[in-house]
Amino acid sequence: MPMPPRSPLLPLETALAQVLAALNGKQLRTEMCSTLQADGRVLAQQVVSALEVPPQDNSSMDGYALRCADVAPGRALRVSQRIPAGSQGAPLQAGTVARIFTGAPIPSGADAVVMQEDCREVQGTDASSPAIHVQTQPQVGQWIRRRGEDVKLGATVLQSGSRLGPAALGLAASVGLAQLRVACKPRVALFSTGDELVMPGTLAPQDMPAGAIYNSNRFFLAALLRRVGCEVTDLGIVPDRLDATVQALREAAQAHDVVLTSGGVSVGEEDHIKPAVQQLGHLDLWQIAIKPGKPFAHGRVDEAYFIGLPGNPVSSFVTFLLLVRPFLLRMQGVQDVALPTQPLRADFDWPRADRRQEFLRVRRNAQGGLDLFSNQSSGVLTSVVWGDGLLDNPPSRTIARGDTVQFIGLGDLLG
Repeated sequence: MPMPPRSPLLPLETALAQVLAALNGKQLRTEMCSTLQADGRVLAQQVVSALEVPPQDNSSMDGYALRCADVAPGRALRVSQRIPAGSQGAPLQAGTVARIFTGAPIPSGADAVVMQEDCREVQGTDASSPAIHVQTQPQVGQWIRRRGEDVKLGATVLQSGSRLGPAALGLAASVGLAQLRVACKPRVALFSTGDELVMPGTLAPQDMPAGAIYNSNRFFLAALLRRVGCEVTDLGIVPDRLDATVQALREAAQAHDVVLTSGGVSVGEEDHIKPAVQQLGHLDLWQIAIKPGKPFAHGRVDEAYFIGLPGNPVSSFVTFLLLVRPFLLRMQGVQDVALPTQPLRADFDWPRADRRQEFLRVRRNAQGGLDLFSNQSSGVLTSVVWGDGLLDNPPSRTIARGDTVQFIGLGDLLG
């Protein structure tokens, strides 16, 4: 009997569009979060400032506030007041200066600040009246931070859908927000399938039976999920049996938004993910035109989304970055989930083109180009540790030394 024709490989762009389309119409779950605890969370509100930052003109240096017109060679200017940060000075008297500190408000009448290093203390008219000589000619406005120069009243300072980092948290605090409305963390259940898998620590290397391997995918997938802002439930290793797979999926779907698995998404006799998911929901099993990472499954188990990754570690790692990461970010309200790429020079030859879109493990070198890891096999996790990025190589393209290629930095994806 002739074999049925193979379905054409699905382009990555099409696969990603279909994965993201599964979220259409889904209501975003939100919660309030302390601004101190919101690093990495996705903002679910526009942050509009109810004040100006800074709220008034203030000094950006320790020094002396003065009138530029009062400065003349050899002229001593009496220190008439002292203004630390958090206090309000009196109007500046003509011919005098105010000792001022960083962040302190500029007294009315002053139009510049001179650094203390550019001033010399001298004896005033009496011992109780210190004075200074200004040793430079100041310019109007120097070392003064103007009211509202950072944030204007009513300005939108943070956009809904942006992922919060340390600077954004500081900005939110600067406009008085102790709490922020953020997207709830996706609840993800993670498990691996495969009787060959062994957890590190349960067997010493010398005691491993033939055919057994340590479960590396479980470790890096859990870390990747947390990096993208998820709450992870680790359900361990599920035996290669249909009944065990169905039971694991059913339990995982009850309390999670997403069920993520690695392994078992091919069509072999021991690959039970496909029939198990179809028994509980529906499944799209795709062959994607990428290398590594061709097999990919996406669907639903009851009310939870299901994603099945290939078992080879590099394939699993790369497909997570290309497809799962943008899906989980979009679930949290992030709109821009495109891969950040930059053009760099290839310092190697890649003469064998593949019909699939390739993601080669590379590393930036001291000359500003890219070096290639020698073994690009989908089972060589060393390549991802050695590399600091992926080279996005279009289908059927060879690379010659000196060509400009598209680089995806792992730091941009994992930060």
